[in-house]
Amino acid sequence: MPTSTIDDKDAAAIQAARIGVAICDRTAWGRIKVAGDDRLNFLHNQSTNNFQILKPGQGCDTVFVTSTARTIDLATAYVREDAVILLVSPNRRQYLMEWLDKYIFFADKVELSDITEYTNTFSLIGPRSDAVLEKLGIGELIGQPYGSHKVYTIAPAEGVRIAVGSGLAAPGYTFTFPNTDKATVWNKLLEAGAVEMSDRAWDALRILQGRPAPDAELTDDYNPLEVGLWQTISFTKGCYIGQETIARLNTYKGVKQHLLGIRLSAPAEVGSAIAVGDEKVGKLTSYTETADGYFGLGYIRTKAGGVGLKVKVGETEGEVIEIPFVSHDYP
Repeated sequence: MPTSTIDDKDAAAIQAARIGVAICDRTAWGRIKVAGDDRLNFLHNQSTNNFQILKPGQGCDTVFVTSTARTIDLATAYVREDAVILLVSPNRRQYLMEWLDKYIFFADKVELSDITEYTNTFSLIGPRSDAVLEKLGIGELIGQPYGSHKVYTIAPAEGVRIAVGSGLAAPGYTFTFPNTDKATVWNKLLEAGAVEMSDRAWDALRILQGRPAPDAELTDDYNPLEVGLWQTISFTKGCYIGQETIARLNTYKGVKQHLLGIRLSAPAEVGSAIAVGDEKVGKLTSYTETADGYFGLGYIRTKAGGVGLKVKVGETEGEVIEIPFVSHDYP
C-alpha cells in the first residue's frame, strides 16, 4: 500500500532491520518459474537487465517495462540449472504471467508456471543477518555478490534456497523453499535471533528506503531512470522492450523528474501536489508515519532541485532527503 502507519512492534522490527536483524514473511509475493532452453534469451529480451551473462547460482534485479519504457514491476531473478525464478510484487503476479505469455512465440522453447502456491519466501534484513547464517551453519554465502544463491538444509527442512539480498537497501538474505516447511524455517530463524517484521513494517521500511512499489512509484507515468533503478539496467545488451526510450534518455540526459524522499513536518495525503513556493513540481506517491516522524516518497521535477530542497506537500512543510535504494547519477 502507498500509505503506512506502524505500531510499537513494527517500530521495533524496523529498528532491528537497521542495527540487528529482522525477518519478514514475503510469501504473498509472486514466484514465476521460467523454464525451457530459451529462458535466458527470453528474459533478456523482455526486461532491462542482462540475462545472457548470468550463470546458475547467480541472480539480478530487473525491471519489466512497456514498449514506451513505462514501469510494470521491479523483480528479482534467480538463475538455476533448469529454470529462472522471478520474485515479483504481489499485485503483479497474474499480470506478469499474462504479459510474459503474450511474448512467447510458437518456436520459442519457453515455459511459464506460477509456483507461488507451492513455495514460501522469507527475507532476513539487517547487519546481523550474517550472524544468523553462521548460527545455522550455512555461512558459505557470506560475502558473495548480490543475487548469489545455493540450496541448503535447515534440518529437518530440505531444499531451502538462500540468496544474497534482502529486497531492501539493507544487508540480508532471501529464503525460498517448499510451503510444507514454513513453520520449521520460520522458527529456526527466530531462534537464531531474528525479530519478526510484519507486512506493514516492511512497507514502512521500503518507503523510508525508497524501494518503489507498483501502483505507487511504478506506474504508466514513470520510467526506470526517473525511479532511479540504474543498477537494474544494461546499456550494452542491445534490443529489448522499451530499450529505445531508455537509451535515448540516458544518451541525452533527458530524465525530467526523480523519485526522492521527503521528510515531512506533519501528515500528508498520497496524491498531494509537491510545490516550491506557488509552483507545482511533483506529486507524493507513498507516505508513512514512523517513530521518527512523517515521511513520504514523491516524484519531483529535476529542474526544481534535489536533496535539501524545501517543499510543501499539500499544506505540509517538507524537506527532500536522499533515499538509499535508488540513485540519480548518470553512469
